[in-house]
Parts: sequence; C-alpha cells; structure tokens
Amino acid sequence: MPMRRRHLVLYQMLMCCWIGAGADAFAQHASSSDEVKSDEPTAPPTVQTPAVLIQAQKSRSSLSLSGPAIQAQLPGLNPLKAFHQLPGVTFQSADPWGNNEQNFSLFIHGFGAQQLGYTLDGVPLGDQQYGNYNGLSPQRAVISENVRNVVLNAGAGDLATASSSNLGGTLEFYSSDPSPRSAWTYAQSIGSYAASRSFVRYDSGELDDQAFYVSASRLRARAWDFDAVQGGEHLNAKWVKHNGASKVTAYYSYSDKTEPNEDGVLNGVRERFVPYTRPVTYPDFALALNYVNERGQPPLQDGANYRNYFGVAQRRDHLAYVKFERELGDGAAWSQQIYAHADDGLGAVAGPIGVAGLPDLFKVYFPNAELKQSFGGSGYAVRTTEYRIRRFGLISQWLQKIEQHQWMASLWLEHNRSDADRRWYALEVNRPITPYQTPRDPKITQYESEIDNKLVQFSLQDEWQIHPQLKLQAGWKSSLQFADGRFPVQPKFGAINGGSSALPEGRIVTKQWWLPQFGGVWQMNAEQQLYFNLQKNLRQFVTYGAVGLSPWSLNSQAAFDLFKRSVKPETAKTLEAGWRVRSRLSDQTAATTGLEQVEAQLTTYLVQFNDRLLQISPSPVISSIVNGNPILTNVGAVKTQGVDLALQLNWKSGWSLSNNLSYNSSVYQDDYLNGTTPVVTKGQQVPASPQWMNKSRLAFRHADWEWQVDSDYVGRRFTTFTNDLSVPSYHLLGMGMQYRLTTLIGAKSDHYLSLHVSNLTNQQGSSTLQVGAPSGSYVSFPIPPRQWFLSLRGSF
Repeated sequence: MPMRRRHLVLYQMLMCCWIGAGADAFAQHASSSDEVKSDEPTAPPTVQTPAVLIQAQKSRSSLSLSGPAIQAQLPGLNPLKAFHQLPGVTFQSADPWGNNEQNFSLFIHGFGAQQLGYTLDGVPLGDQQYGNYNGLSPQRAVISENVRNVVLNAGAGDLATASSSNLGGTLEFYSSDPSPRSAWTYAQSIGSYAASRSFVRYDSGELDDQAFYVSASRLRARAWDFDAVQGGEHLNAKWVKHNGASKVTAYYSYSDKTEPNEDGVLNGVRERFVPYTRPVTYPDFALALNYVNERGQPPLQDGANYRNYFGVAQRRDHLAYVKFERELGDGAAWSQQIYAHADDGLGAVAGPIGVAGLPDLFKVYFPNAELKQSFGGSGYAVRTTEYRIRRFGLISQWLQKIEQHQWMASLWLEHNRSDADRRWYALEVNRPITPYQTPRDPKITQYESEIDNKLVQFSLQDEWQIHPQLKLQAGWKSSLQFADGRFPVQPKFGAINGGSSALPEGRIVTKQWWLPQFGGVWQMNAEQQLYFNLQKNLRQFVTYGAVGLSPWSLNSQAAFDLFKRSVKPETAKTLEAGWRVRSRLSDQTAATTGLEQVEAQLTTYLVQFNDRLLQISPSPVISSIVNGNPILTNVGAVKTQGVDLALQLNWKSGWSLSNNLSYNSSVYQDDYLNGTTPVVTKGQQVPASPQWMNKSRLAFRHADWEWQVDSDYVGRRFTTFTNDLSVPSYHLLGMGMQYRLTTLIGAKSDHYLSLHVSNLTNQQGSSTLQVGAPSGSYVSFPIPPRQWFLSLRGSF
C-alpha cells in the first residue's frame, strides 16, 4: 500500500477511536441524567443536520441522503448520481447532472448496476439496463427537487424490497409529500454549454385532511463534446388524503426525454487511433457525407473509432401508483399498493454502412442491390432498437406487533410485457432525419421480440426485541419468475451468428423458495450500536430478446434448451458487520475542540457470489454496431471483501466535514473457456470497479452564506477480465456556494442564489468503462470538463 494511502487510513481509524471515546463520555453523562429516552440517537435541534444520515436500528449498513443534500451537490441532480457521495459507491457519467443513461456506470461493493435493486416509494424501477425491459431510471420516475430522501443499503436490501435483480444492495428513492401550506416553489439554473433547467411546483396546502402538488421541469443543455442538445420535460403530481387511521396516496409521473449520445472510445493494443473523445458529426451533414467514401466506409486510419452521424436515446414514460394504508389497532397495520408503468422509446444510431460487418448483414436482405442507394444515397443507415413496456403490479404488506415481536409479511406481484424490435432505416441524402425525429418506413425489420414475464415474491420477517439492548431480525423470501419469450419476426437465414436459422423461443420458470436473512443490533449505549447481517439473494434471469445477458439472446433453440436445463440463476451470500455512532460530544470535549456533533459508521463485509453468468461475444470488436448473439455460460464465483467508513463532523463555528473511505476487493475464483481457449481469470479483480475510493466534503455556514468544497478520489480500475489493461486513478474537486437573499421586494425572503463548479481543476481521464473482452481492449468515456452553473430558487 502506498505511504500516502496508509497515512490516510491510519488517520481515519485513529479519528474513529477518538470519536468512540468522546461518545462514551457523553453516553455516561446522558445515562446518569436520564436525558436519553429513545434507543435511536437523534441529532439535537441546535445543530445543523448532517448531509449523510446513518440509519439506526438497521441490522445492515444503511445510509441516507436528504433532498436538500442532493440539491446542494447540484440543483436538478439525478438522485442516482447523489449516491456517489457515499462509501462503497462509484457512479460515472459523461454529463455533470448524471442524466445520460447510455454512458453511466454504477458499482456498489463490486456489483454492477444491473445486479442491484431500485424502488421509488416501494415501486420497483427495474435493473437499469440501457435497453430497459422491466423499469425506468430514477430521474425519469421523479423530478430531482421532489425527492424527499434516498436510502442506500450497500450490502443487502430489506427482504420486502420489490426487486428481482438485487444480488447486491438496494437503492430506495422516496418522493416528498405535499406541503401542509399553500406555496409556489421554483428553481432556474443556467450554465456551461448553454445549459438551462427550469422547475416549478404548486402545493395546495391542507384542504379537509388532504393536499396535493403538481410540478414540472424542463432541461436543455448542449453536449460538451458535440453540437447537439440534450434534455426533456417531466411532470409529477401527488395527492395525499388522511381519514382517521387511514391514508391514501396517489402519484403520477410523466417523462419525455431525448438524449443525443456520444460514442465510447475503443482502447486496445491494436488500435492506432485512440482519441480522447469520439464525437458524432451531427449537425454538419456535409461533413458526414465527405467523411465516408462511395461505399459508405469511414477513413481507414480511424479504425474502430470512426465517427457516426448521430446516436440518440428517446424515452417516454408514464408511471402511477395508488397506495392505501391503515392502522387496524392492537399493533396491526396493513398497506396495499397498485402501480402501472408504460414506456415507449428507442435507441438509434446513424452510422456508415461499410463498417463492422454491415455489408454482409445487408446482403442477406438486399442480395443484388446497390447498398448505398438502398439506404438513401448518403452512405449511412439508421439502426434502431425500439422498446415497449407495459407493467402492472401489486405490493401488499401486513405488520403485526405482538409483545416483543414485530412481524411483517409482504407480497409482490408483477406482470410485465416487454417488446424489443430491431429495425434499419434509410438516411436520405436530400432529407436526412435528425436525432429529435422518429424514423419511419423501415427498410429492414431484423427481428421483433415479445417477452411475457410474471413475478411473485413473498417474504416473512420478525424483529424480536430479545433484550432492551439487543434486537434480532430474521426472515426469508421466495422469488418466482415465469417468463415466456417469442419472436413474431425472426431474422433471415444468414443474419444470425453461427449459421442458426432462428432465435430461440420458449418458457423458463425459476423458483427459489428459500432466501434467508438473519441479523442483529446491539445497543451498546445511548449513542453506539454494533450490528450484523447475513443474507442470501438471487438475480432472476434477464428477460430480454435477442441481445444482452438473456437466455432469449442465444443464437439457437438447442443452446436455449441446454441453458434451460443446466444453468442456475446467480446467487450471492452476504455477511456484513459494523459499528455506528451518532452523538453530541461532551461539554468538555466541545469546549476544547469546538466539535459538537459526530456521526460515524464502520462496516466490513464478505460476499460469496456464485453461478456468475458471462456473455461471451462472438465478435472481437466489442464496440461493433452489429449485435452478435452471445454465448451465455456459468463462469464460476466471485469473492468480495471490503471495508466502508462514513464519518460526519460538525463544529459550533458552522464548519462541517464529511469523509467516506472505502476499500473493496472483488476477485474471480475460477478460469473459464472462450470456445476452446482458456481464459485465466482466477485471482483477478472484477474490472471497472475500483479498490480504493475516498469522498470528502468541507462545508461552512455563516449567517446567509453557505460554502462547500467536494473532493472525489477514485482509484485505479482494471478494464479487462484478465486485468492486462487498466486506467489510472483520478481526483476531482468541485465547489459550491449559496447565498440567502435576506430581502426581496421589501419582504422577508425565502430565495437562494447559488453557484456550482464541477471538475474545478479541469482534470482529464476515464469515467465510464465498458468491459467486454478477456484482454486487449475496452471502451471508455471521458470525464466531463469543468462546468459552472448559476441557480436561483425559492418559494412564496
């Protein structure tokens, strides 16, 4: 371990020991005077609320960020990106808001985004795949300013979490309720690259035990490395009605977004041309025409890093739920929630027709035609993957308190019908479409897939207060999936890798009845706790047609039938244990140091990840525009171990410091075969996930001013399965300041002016990594440059 890093770890461990001693002193004082009545530590009202809140009474690592803490990072921030501030989490994106879905990556304790669970107010949001089939991204489900708080369960989520993908932790998002007073709230931001974001919300206030709000947001921002505008519109509405012991909540979200995308850069030992960015040529169509030759081929010297005309993601979502909650008396409570989600969207790439095997594919459909003229004479074709999701579900929970036991039974049912269609369109030389239009009249429909999927999840858990200072939590869940995949339109013979005549169809039923959990919390004193949790989780098979880590992406019926007979879903067993403290320090300590409030959580974890599935691509060029139908194989296990430390300090003078340090080692336990070629991965680190991370925030508050500096260190990351390539560490700084306008038009003001600067020192490096090769190559996206944003927000 480098000397500098050893000193950092030693410093933080010593700080924790000192905090524990100070907390014990305060605990003894509190105990003797009977000032602490509750077993959950709470922050005193005279002290500013920490940005990161440690969730007490949980037998697992659990951290929370409030809505104001998210907006303090950047107004309008994707709430998913806000988690990057927490220990054990790395979130990467090519835009400062974290909105772009094509090039984001997320790792928590070595598990990738598609191996985690996501919910909004309990409603499942799917596994966050870019070509999504079972949900939507959090930023499309709720407007950033309407987020009340977010909760990270880094090791393992609650048994009742409505997710079929959470091998690792869960990320819970909660929308704010209507305000009890009538008010208008607004926010307007402007910034680099002609960025403009607007938000407005109207709260009705309480009217006969009910209240509602409606809100809207609009974003327009030019991409920093090419000339296209990204953005969209978003509408939220929420209504809450109280009636004695009952509560009814209704929520609706509409999102319509269009995001032109940049392409990732292929890095490899064989690549002669490796630019820092790979921008598209849009909107300069003359440049695009001159870029390719008469056969639609880009310059040979550009290799795999040729330039497309445009790429875009278009998404339109409707999400709604109604929830009924009732206190039944005698310690019983019941809630019933129904939800619905509809998504229509597409991902499109307008690229040269003479690259990446496209001529061979097109000749299957146009055996005797001149390809350039067949696709509009421009030398380009527009490939789309067109999505459709129709989801309906029910979540029912029963809580019963009996003496020292608190039982909870939960049932989650979901029916999801998802389609994914691959089509090719002409890019007319005289009438080229733009990324903001929807293509019409396809030249080729390569395939149409339809997946009907039904999920059933049941859980039962008990929380037993076995002793005033000891609480045990135990339970289990069952997860059942009934999936049926069909292809109403099959590719033509010759258009499937390996010479197969058709993509596979069929039904796969997976049932895992016993996924247990056992944990406990020991209240050492009024301020400190020890906790542990042991849990088994499962990731159901991906139900997506023709591409991705899915049985329905295999290239033949025989391969599908073999997979169905022999392959098990991925599972993980997680053990985590830790210590947490939340306290005001003793008067003596506070007088000496000025430090008055401390929160800390130290967690260590061990994970055994079994039956890992790997998509082995038939194409050596992992950035190819042609999606090969992969081989799916069980490549063994991954062993993960690590430590997270979250620390929050508040001083009387208005200063505060948060620091989140994490170490993670995720190591492959087995080698595997790529065809007949052995791939030596045993003992290698899981790529794209860093071992070391450290995130810090130093803040100061005085009168109407607030100021903060953020530090973000991400360690070296490997970029292939054999670890023969890697990208170096990076360290980014950010800055924010806010001023409360004390008077506005002669009246007391509730309006704020803020300035944020990201990547303050304008560092360059790799953000998102896409790993698809055993060795020799990977795809990267660049770190966004320094950008500034000026915001005015308030309410009246």
